Amino acid sequence: MLFRKADDLSNIRAKGGEREMGDKIEVSALHHFYRGLSELVGVESMLKIYHQYKGMQMTIPTHLYDRELAAKRVNEEYTGHNQQELARKYGYSQKWIRQVTRENNNQEKVNQKNHEELL
Repeated sequence: MLFRKADDLSNIRAKGGEREMGDKIEVSALHHFYRGLSELVGVESMLKIYHQYKGMQMTIPTHLYDRELAAKRVNEEYTGHNQQELARKYGYSQKWIRQVTRENNNQEKVNQKNHEELL
């Protein structure tokens, strides 16, 4: 398909006062990155991404979840028997899960000791 409608994007203007995108996008002439992106998410979403991020260098993180936020969730959800499940859920290794839970246990012990010393 050489042309796809982008009716919903007729009001999108490129930054810098450039003219509006036309009603039709010639997919076969797109840069290979944008062609692949349009196949993945659709032309309309690709154009939104283009207008938001064009010209920027982007690095896509390997992990979907933020390391610190995932560590907090792991500590909340850890039962002592679900390392593998948490590793799969958050996309980190079982070794990382053990390290996070061990550090949390050590910190809890230090906090408990400090609390006892204050009393």
